[in-house]
Amino acid sequence: MKAKITVPFCFLIAFVCIVSSCNTFAAVSDAAGAAGIVDQNTASAIGQSARAINTAAEEISPEQEYFIGRAVAANILSSYKLWNGNPSLTTYLNHICASITINSIRPNIFNGYHVAILDSNEINAFATSGGHILITRGLINAANTEDSLAGVIAHEIAHIQLKHGIKAIKNSRITQALLVTGASAAGAASGMTTSQLNDVLKESVGEIIHTMVNSGYSQAQEFEADNTAMSLMADAGYNPSGLIEMLRSLNNVQTAGSGFGKTHPTPAQRINNAEKTVKNFKAPDNSAVRRMRFTALAS
Repeated sequence: MKAKITVPFCFLIAFVCIVSSCNTFAAVSDAAGAAGIVDQNTASAIGQSARAINTAAEEISPEQEYFIGRAVAANILSSYKLWNGNPSLTTYLNHICASITINSIRPNIFNGYHVAILDSNEINAFATSGGHILITRGLINAANTEDSLAGVIAHEIAHIQLKHGIKAIKNSRITQALLVTGASAAGAASGMTTSQLNDVLKESVGEIIHTMVNSGYSQAQEFEADNTAMSLMADAGYNPSGLIEMLRSLNNVQTAGSGFGKTHPTPAQRINNAEKTVKNFKAPDNSAVRRMRFTALAS
């Protein structure tokens, strides 16, 4: 007699998959379906769950980091236009970026670091896992010195080097895989096809990109990025207090609920955090040598 497999039992075996080898379990579920131990629809649903969780647990390679980042950058550029009104300024920003990254623990990534300017008066910046650093004209205009501008760029570099975007994707991939697991069991009962279950996973990828761009990172990650940024600045010869200088400027002009105010802790919170740790990062004050070129290019 063929055993009857219930939906609760599907949840149970899906959970077993989570704590065991998912690829092996997927193969077993396929074989069980072929042998008639469970119906084919249920076997497909269980196998889909196993494969989804296994994929979520895989390491993301440097190449994947880049292509994920490129997709995020494309998403951003669907809302903002690039600004090419001052090519020398774009080159200047990339030189600052290069001076910071070359002295860092990750001087090279799959396709390098690239800074571009967004044509917006909004105060905002974005960094993708692919090394894309996008800074609005509004944020550049809020900087008063090269060191404060370096603070912005170093903060975005820190997000990339700390892999905050990838960590968010991994967490979401696990979460979405578990949701697919639930959908798989429900699908087995309701007749949902494997193709429809795949659509659930594809839709979740779009939601991950939306979350990264619009929701921002956690407060702890933003503070970590600020601390790392000051370390990167000091290693490159910039005054780490330049970040605090920039945050004070933002405190005067930033509007809550938009730009940085939408996705970051308040400047006051970030200043309080940075002031606790800035003394740990030492660099000679040679900002005078940078003042002339900043005035010439950022005006």
